[in-house]
Amino acid sequence: MKSAKVAKVDGKFDLDLNEIAADKSISHRSAMFSLLSDKPSKVRNFLRAEDTLASLEIAKLLGAKVEDNQREITIIPPKVLSEPFEILDCGNAGTGIRLYCGLLSGVDGSFILTGDKYLRSRPMARVVKPLKEIGAKIDGREQGNKAPLHIRGAKLKAFKYSSPIDSAQVKSALILAALNGDDKSYYKESLLSRDHTERMLSGMGATVKEVELNGENWIEIEPLKEPLKPLDIRVPADPSSGFFFAVAAAITNDSKVVIKDVTLNPTRVEAYKILQKMGANVEFLEKENIYEPIGDIVVSSGELKAVEVSSNIAWLIDELPALSIAMAVANGVSVVKNAKELRVKESDRISSVINSLKLCGVECKESEDGYEIIGGTLKSATIDSHGDHRVAMSFAVAGLLCGMEIEDIECIDTSFPNFFEILSRIVGVEFEDRTS
Repeated sequence: MKSAKVAKVDGKFDLDLNEIAADKSISHRSAMFSLLSDKPSKVRNFLRAEDTLASLEIAKLLGAKVEDNQREITIIPPKVLSEPFEILDCGNAGTGIRLYCGLLSGVDGSFILTGDKYLRSRPMARVVKPLKEIGAKIDGREQGNKAPLHIRGAKLKAFKYSSPIDSAQVKSALILAALNGDDKSYYKESLLSRDHTERMLSGMGATVKEVELNGENWIEIEPLKEPLKPLDIRVPADPSSGFFFAVAAAITNDSKVVIKDVTLNPTRVEAYKILQKMGANVEFLEKENIYEPIGDIVVSSGELKAVEVSSNIAWLIDELPALSIAMAVANGVSVVKNAKELRVKESDRISSVINSLKLCGVECKESEDGYEIIGGTLKSATIDSHGDHRVAMSFAVAGLLCGMEIEDIECIDTSFPNFFEILSRIVGVEFEDRTS
């Protein structure tokens, strides 16, 4: 197991970041959605991290050919997705396994999806249950709630499904399944979750649109009658990855960071708006808008005050661990509510974050669906990431104020392989391998 010691920052910093990791959500979808076309898709700036490369490898096992010149990946889809000889390993990616469940449920063949030990412990019923209700044949541990999952693909029935949770993964899985349905399908959620799937599929020619039924907004999905247009996309930088350095600038006096060429999709920048509400200086500078609005985000330090976060949770669920670091040094009592989804991420992030903050001397307490943090001063501690990359990176950022040791940092490679390389431009980082 590898650990990292992050030193306390000495003075202010000013960074222009052109090397923030490419967006993980869009990279996953680029690999998968290319299989819905009959022509080669071209993807520039694909995230070369363990999880997204696993999604690309699965596309290859399903019959796609991949050409990679390091600047651009060309994905040549097969005429028909082939039944793989091997188990499909999604690594640590909940996005990978849940979206592939939806895509493969309507494809003729037998498919086994699995992942690492952390992914195999995460709940899958939220996707498996509605898929089985529309005719998908899926089995796994705990009646299909835990991977490995076995899918016997078949033609699916049209559906009208109102989701009890606001989740881009659940929504995307059902949309992909609906593309193989026997008629129009309809999906509804209480709050719009991240909408990359709708945007990208619409850009490829699929009919995925919002309609009003009996005074309610639903997503209408028409089954595919012919292959979609290929992708021709440059994956923008990931705002969720950039947010760690946004928090770093916000909590460090007289510091500033410019995060370049990031998606400004409204469902992806809510955490930056919360940071702005807390008192950090935040600007959004849009430069283009094709599949996604893309531009720069400028963040500089300010006097932080406490905040309550209880709405638009689906838009900032991944950023809440990093946001908790800003809350820990803000003036007043910050509260997070309606975030029970945090308990079923790569770790139970409510417990992981709160227990780690307590080790850092922060007064805080957890509730069933969130937590309360009394802002104060962070103290140096040794933190167990529990195999959760966002917990690991959040407390590495906290180390800028007090020094910190984070154990089990290999998980960071799943989403942000050059995280410590960028952090080292601000402060010293030492690594130790304890596997021997």
